[in-house]
Amino acid sequence: MTAYISISKASGTWVVRAGGAVIGESQNALELSEGDYPAVIYFPKADLAMAFLDKTDHTSHCPHKGDATYYSIVTKSTTLENAGWSYEDPKSEVSQIKDHIAFFKYDTVAVEQI
Repeated sequence: MTAYISISKASGTWVVRAGGAVIGESQNALELSEGDYPAVIYFPKADLAMAFLDKTDHTSHCPHKGDATYYSIVTKSTTLENAGWSYEDPKSEVSQIKDHIAFFKYDTVAVEQI
């Protein structure tokens, strides 16, 4: 792993909520720190209610992690477009985040330690 990115097991239990629903809860989340950016919590897909998530056509590229794919969160009242992202085939230096999804923190999406 490069000195620019560090990944560790996030301590405690983490939850992601959207639209009044719990999308996921995990004791196996990862915390990724990248440069001067705030740390990001990555949830294992196995700990998420994937029925609430729809993969979109949106993609982006990070020179350190690889190509990201995005997921929208579908709630009862709305669809939160591209609210989460995943590195389906991350660079080997950050391979731990494979099969994990991170979420943007919006007014309508909460990522919290409980």
